[in-house]
Amino acid sequence: MNIIVILKQTFDTEEKIVIENGEIVNDNAELIINPYDEFAVEEAVKLKEKHGGDITVITIGTSEAESALRTSLAIGADNAVLIEKDEDLELDENGIAKVLAAVIKERDFDIILGGNMSIDNGASQVGPRLAEELQIPHAATITRLEIDGGSVRVERDVEGDVEIIESTLPILVTAQQGLNEPRYPSLPGIMKAKKKPLQTLDIEELELRFEELQSKSRIINCYLPKKKESGRILSGEIQAQAAELVQLLRAEIKVG
Repeated sequence: MNIIVILKQTFDTEEKIVIENGEIVNDNAELIINPYDEFAVEEAVKLKEKHGGDITVITIGTSEAESALRTSLAIGADNAVLIEKDEDLELDENGIAKVLAAVIKERDFDIILGGNMSIDNGASQVGPRLAEELQIPHAATITRLEIDGGSVRVERDVEGDVEIIESTLPILVTAQQGLNEPRYPSLPGIMKAKKKPLQTLDIEELELRFEELQSKSRIINCYLPKKKESGRILSGEIQAQAAELVQLLRAEIKVG
């Protein structure tokens, strides 16, 4: 089975976000594999363990993104591809999908896995857009995946219930929390990852027209949410607390 995983390098979830002049400052920030993409990598390794095959992980980014690919190789992927871009080149979900499609369509694959969304943008568009570019079926936010021959069965959480979708290979699926429990790279895996192939491509090599990569959307401004004011604890007799609460709701919250 030929398996492809698309992933993104993002801020560590423990990082303190700093915004200057409407833009996020990432100087010296700790970078990790996007947490939802970790589910995709883990599921790819599980598929390989069960069905055999080969796993290729692909990302778009600067040379810094190589560390995310090496981590994936240490977990169990076989090959990695870094599509290198300049920091000045802004790609939205439309452009990212077109770049990935240009690389993937030249490869043999049975299934493509990715995260449901990236924790920095949260658009949840790259996976479905990529599937449309490749003209293959897709299922988003899956929590269970079963493959039997060429048949695929997935489960999704929907409105407190479970939706079951049946399809065929090739297919693209995006992973939601609950699909699996991502493993950590082992020391032997880390050592082996240093010798596994990592191919570097330049976007200009893909023969894509500049008009195809132009952003369909743009970020107007970034800002941090307002800090929540600390709560107020009422004391005294219950009737007195209730009367004070009513007064506060009318005077400060402006409740009828």
